[in-house]
Amino acid sequence: MSRLNFCTLFDSNYLSRGLVMYDSLEKHCDDFHLYVFAFNAKAEEVLKELNLKHMTVISLSEFEDEQLLKVKPERSRAEYCWTCTSSTIQYVLDKYEVENCTYLDADLRFYHNPRVLIDEMEASGKSVLITSHRYTRRYDQSFLRGKYCVQFMYFKNNPEGRDVLQWWRERCLEWCYARVEDGKFGDQKYLDDWTTRFPSVHELEHLGGGVAPWNCQQYAFSLNKEKQLVGEINGNSFPIVFFHFHGVKVYEGWKAIYAPRSYVLSDTVKNLFYKPYIQSLKAKGEELSTMFPGDDFHATGDAAAYRKESLFVGHIAWLKRNILGRIFPPRLA
Repeated sequence: MSRLNFCTLFDSNYLSRGLVMYDSLEKHCDDFHLYVFAFNAKAEEVLKELNLKHMTVISLSEFEDEQLLKVKPERSRAEYCWTCTSSTIQYVLDKYEVENCTYLDADLRFYHNPRVLIDEMEASGKSVLITSHRYTRRYDQSFLRGKYCVQFMYFKNNPEGRDVLQWWRERCLEWCYARVEDGKFGDQKYLDDWTTRFPSVHELEHLGGGVAPWNCQQYAFSLNKEKQLVGEINGNSFPIVFFHFHGVKVYEGWKAIYAPRSYVLSDTVKNLFYKPYIQSLKAKGEELSTMFPGDDFHATGDAAAYRKESLFVGHIAWLKRNILGRIFPPRLA
């Protein structure tokens, strides 16, 4: 297979996360290029100064077209990022004329070559790859947030792949908000029927692609003889390809909230995934501080915010998810 092309988007608040992801790709992927859409001037400045070998930096002024700029004022920062996801993939395929492009969330970390995931799709004869949330039962939000997660989405630059991508971009331009409405949620619920709507879409089967706080409770994790992270379920083991560190927040003194508090994380998960990840973010921040002293690239919260999150917000989130959400489920109106 040809080179794997990835794209992602983030601003300077997520810069340390994006660079940790890049480092993990460099460690585990033999032939790749990452196109980063810098969503503010500071992120663009830092990334261009770093001048990383396998990275191309794209500014908002280069990327945004009339259609995106038209909807931008009516959407929140997060909603606009979601709106842009499909467009970043399309931009890479159009401008750089590459054979493929995979969108990545910036808060992923790779532990194994992602080519194994693409190989599975290639064997299926399809052109688009999507990944399921694989929710642990008590956290299942498929009905509200969608069965599939916009975290790792591969598109071939062929008519079949482009048809799916164009359909998705048009829907996101029409509606992409952080609320549940008429069976939609952000850019994500649109994926629910793709495997039946489009014959070219493959749902990933490899369990190592997409381990996350909402599904890690199902697996037993360990290091094998080669010191590689593996998961196991029902006696079947699999290599961990990537973990999605959704919801990680860092605070003064490098205190951290690992994930939304409604998700229960075992000590094994914390020790094998989260603690090394936080240490990597810290090391990346220290590396960047020598070049850009005084800048914060982690969206660091203060001590008061940490107390509020750990002592109050987390408990409310747990109640809403595990008790109130079951008694009074949100309406899809």
